[in-house]
This record gives sequence, C-alpha cells and structure tokens, in this order.
Amino acid sequence: MVAPLPPHTQQEFQERGFSRRQIGRIGLVLGAGAVMAGMPWHRSRADTLPVGGVYPAGAILLNGNEFWTGPFPSALPAGQKALLNGNRYLTGKERQALVEAVATYDHISPELVTPWPGSSDPLCRTVISFCSPTQGLVTSNPTYETVWGVAEWLQIPLTKVPLRADNGYKTDVRAMLKADPHAGMYYICSPNNPTGTVTPLADIAWLARNIPEKSVLVVDEAYLHFSNAPSAVSLLGSCRNLVVLRTFSKLFGMAGLRLGLSIAHPQLHDRMMRYDGIYQTTMLSVPAVSIGTESLKDQAEIAKRRSETRQNRKVMQECLSHYGVRTIPSEANMLMADWRTAPGPIVRTFAQNNVIIGRSWDIWPTCSRITVGSASDVQVFCKAMEQVASLIK
Repeated sequence: MVAPLPPHTQQEFQERGFSRRQIGRIGLVLGAGAVMAGMPWHRSRADTLPVGGVYPAGAILLNGNEFWTGPFPSALPAGQKALLNGNRYLTGKERQALVEAVATYDHISPELVTPWPGSSDPLCRTVISFCSPTQGLVTSNPTYETVWGVAEWLQIPLTKVPLRADNGYKTDVRAMLKADPHAGMYYICSPNNPTGTVTPLADIAWLARNIPEKSVLVVDEAYLHFSNAPSAVSLLGSCRNLVVLRTFSKLFGMAGLRLGLSIAHPQLHDRMMRYDGIYQTTMLSVPAVSIGTESLKDQAEIAKRRSETRQNRKVMQECLSHYGVRTIPSEANMLMADWRTAPGPIVRTFAQNNVIIGRSWDIWPTCSRITVGSASDVQVFCKAMEQVASLIK
C-alpha cells in the first residue's frame, strides 16, 4: 500500500491543474519503485525478464544496456568494508563523500549534487515536479521511454519529435521547442537511448536559453562515460533551468546496486524534493555509495572500459554490416540495427542461440536495440548472426 499524499501536497497539485485521479496516481509514482515496475510502461517492455522470470542458463544478455562485468576492481574493497557494517544505516559521511567525489570529477560545487537510489526515481520525479495538465513534456522519438510512461500515466500532454536521418539522428532541439513552445519540461537523453547519438552541447545550450522562463530542460547522461562528449554540467553556470541526470548502472557496472545522481541548482532540487525527495535521497545503500565514490576516482578504469566498449562495438557493427544490416553510428554501449523486416523471428533465433537482444520502438518497428557486450559476447553474437542471416531480406 502507498500512503495518501499529505493534504498540503494534494492542494499544491490541484493548484497546478491535476485532478483527484491524477493526484492519486502521482502518489503511486513517488517513492514507489516496486509499484512503478508494475505500471503499464514497464509491463510492455520487451527487454524485461522472459515468461517465467528467468533467462536461460548462460545466456548472453545484450538487451538491457548493462555492462558486461561488475563494479570497478579498485572500488570493491570499499564496498566489501561497507558490507561488514551493513547493520548500520547511512551515517551521512558516506553520502557526503560521494557528493564531494562527484563535485571533484565534474569540477562543480557540491551544492549542485544530489544522490539517489538509482536514476529512475529522479527521472520520474522530474515529470511530476515540472509538468502539469497544462504544461506538457517534449522529447525526441525514439528515446528512453520512462518519461513517456509517467506522462501518459498522469495524463500529462506528451509531444514526441522524430529523430531525422538528415541530422545524424541527433535530437532536433529547434523542432522540440516549435512542437510545444509552452511545455513544462523538455527531455534529452545524450547519448540517446536507443541510438547512441550525442546531442551537441551547443544545441543543449540553445534549448536551455530559449525555453519558457518557468520551464526546465532535463538532460539524461546515463551513457555519457562511453563518449568523449562534454557534459551539460558545464552549462550550469549560465543555465539555471537545467537538470542533469547520471547513473552508475552503465559503464560503472552497478545496475543491480542502484545508485544515481541529479545535478542542478538548489532551487530545482527543492522542487524535486518537496514531496518525499528528502527521504529518498537519504535512503541509500551504503555499499553502493562507497563503491560509487571510489569508482569516480579511477580515471584509468573509466578510460579502459570506454575503449573496450568502442572496440567491441566496432566488431559488432562490422559483423552486422557484413550481413547487410544497417546501424546508426553510436557513441554508447548499444547499436540500433535495422533488419528491414519484423524482428520477432530474428529475436527468437538469437534466443535459440542463447543470445538475448533488446527491444524495438514503435516509430522504427523493423529495428532492434542491441547492447554491446564483452569481446567473447560479441563473438557469440556474430556466430548467431550466421543463423539469423537467412531471415534478413
């Protein structure tokens, strides 16, 4: 059960134009990860666990954009030490150490950094905090769909702007603003999931400076560490309407440990915190926080994993090209492959060869997103392509 929102919170939502039904649904989303996992946008995802809830033994998982190995070896001792003190709650020192490590890594003030138990909570929270029935959400299409699901669940106006081949499948920020000049929130994932394409920093800056005064630009940098692209945090000095999201679930190999970040000016964090955010940002896993803190200090391992991903992605891309499958040039740990036919039989054939690939998006129904795995994973994938080739027109 999820407790009802306090009366003053319900009143605030009513003043923003939400109905009682919508307010009830907001109560389900806020701080309710288990409930969120059962909501429609999660149930429909094709990269969730198969029927029965268990992957085949030894399956090569190229569907969830996870990294192929675990946390940084240099950071594991800190996590192991934290486990020995697992009888204690977060003392505050661990959280502050993480905040300071992020600030040092990004050359920013610690007051801009807020940790979270994963990045799904702050991502959902941005839609609730900055959108309303009269101020909608604008995103590219395709992109990471969680914000779509929250908007649809809460009946918030949603505008999706297609990526275009003529601009390299990058986010078209001018088209986003034109599509809804009065939206409450504009969302960019860069590098984008599922295409792996980077939105130029100049375009992000342009959008931040041209959206309405009370609107917010959210930049999801879950895959930034796979790229050499500059972070949008460099814009925070001049753009106070910007929220940058990060996660340790990708290159840092911590998807199962649940640790994320939001980086923004305090007044925006205050808006994200006004419901139950203070509770969420202090209920962190101590081992996860300890491992994340030490990982940010290991620049050599970050560079190593980035380089290995690029090499493995290149091999995978060349394999697909050999069989006539077009892919979009990516700067992340994924490729979008166009089979030019319905992917169902292809997905099943891969699964029969113990390779699990990712899902499609409605706008590109003949494409599948494929996560870049380890060198050995890619070898197995390329071997399976021999069986898949006969299904490609």
